[in-house]
Amino acid sequence: MLSLPKNFETFNDARKKSFMTLYEAKQAGKKVIGVFCTYTPVEIINAAGAISVGLCGKSEQGIPEAEAHLPKTLCPLIKASYGMALTDQCPYFYFSDGILAETTCDGKKKMYELMSRFKPVHVLNLPQGRDQAMALDMWTEEVRQAAKFLEKLFGVEITDEKLHDAIVYRNKLRRAIVDLYEVAKLKPSPVSGYEISTVAESADFHFTDDDLIAKIEKTTREFKERIRNDGSNRPRVLITGCPNAGVRDKIIKRLEELGADYVCADNCAGPRTQKFMIDENADDLYRAIAERYLKINCSVMTPNTKRFEDIRELVREYQADGVIEIVLHGCHTFAVEAFTTMNIVQNELGLPYLRLDTDFSQSDKGQIETRLEAFIEIMTDAA
Repeated sequence: MLSLPKNFETFNDARKKSFMTLYEAKQAGKKVIGVFCTYTPVEIINAAGAISVGLCGKSEQGIPEAEAHLPKTLCPLIKASYGMALTDQCPYFYFSDGILAETTCDGKKKMYELMSRFKPVHVLNLPQGRDQAMALDMWTEEVRQAAKFLEKLFGVEITDEKLHDAIVYRNKLRRAIVDLYEVAKLKPSPVSGYEISTVAESADFHFTDDDLIAKIEKTTREFKERIRNDGSNRPRVLITGCPNAGVRDKIIKRLEELGADYVCADNCAGPRTQKFMIDENADDLYRAIAERYLKINCSVMTPNTKRFEDIRELVREYQADGVIEIVLHGCHTFAVEAFTTMNIVQNELGLPYLRLDTDFSQSDKGQIETRLEAFIEIMTDAA
C-alpha cells in the first residue's frame, strides 16, 4: 500500500509539496525510475511506460547521515544523494520503483552497491572512452540490458513502436530546451541565466500528462520578449565543470546579483549535452540511442578533447567575457581537466578564468563572493 514516509510531518512546505505531487502521480498509476546522470538513456524508461526523475542531492541535507557509511572526502553530490535516500528525505527516491544508474565515477559505482539495499538498482557500465575498440557495441548492449531490466521490473514489453515514440518525444523536448538556453545568446540577455536554467532543469521533474514541450516553448517566447534596461554593460560568463545544482545560489545567483550575466553552462545540464539528437529512422533504435549518449563530453571520458571544443564553441556563440570552472571536492576528473581548461581560456581565448573548488556547505560563501567580485572587476576592466 502506498504511504508517505514516517518523518513526513518534519519536512518544510516545499518538500511536502514535492512528496504530495509524486504521491498523487503514483496513486494515478505512474511508474517511476530514478536516475543520476545525463548518460542515462531516458528513452527506454519512457518506452517502458515510466517517468524518469533526477536523484542527485543538491544541498547539505543528508550528508551527515551519509558520512556514517561513506568517506567524508567523497564528492558532496554523491554523499547528498545517498543521504537523502537513506533518510527518506528525497521524494523522488522514496517513490521510485527502481534505479537506473551508470558508472560515471568510482564513488558512484560503490555507492550504488549500498543503495541497492533499498531499491532495485541496475547499473549501466559506461565505456571509459568513446574511441575505444568496441565501445559503441558494448554501450549498445548495456542499453539493451537496461531495457530488459525495466521490462522485468514492470512486466511490460518495450516494442520498437514504443521506443520510436519515446525517441521522437525526447528529441522534441531537447530541441525546446536548447531553444530556451539560446535565449541567452541575445546581447544583452533578456533574462537571467539563473532563471533560464531553473526552467530547463525543471523538465526532469515533470509528472503530469500535459504538454511540457508547449510550456517550455511558451516560456521561451516570453523570455525573448523581455527587455532588460540594466543588462547592456554586464559581463557575460560561461560556467563549466561539475554539476552546479548544489551550489547554484552561492555561486550563480550571487554572480548575477553582483553584476554579471550567467549566459551558458558547459556542463551535463547545459546546451552542449542537450544538442545531441537520436536518429528516429535508424534500423537499430538501441544502437541509435547508444550513439547519441556516447557523444556526451564528460570528464569521465578519456581522452576528452571534444569537451574543450565545446568550450571554444560556446564561448564564441554566447559571447562570453570570462569562464568560471566549478570543481566539487572529491571530483578528481574535473579537477585534473581544469588545468587544460585554464590554459585554453587564458592563453588561447585570452579571457579571464576563475576556478572555484567548493562543496555544498555555506562555510566558503564569503570567500566565494570576494573572488566573484574581483573576477567581475577583471572582466569589466578587460572590456
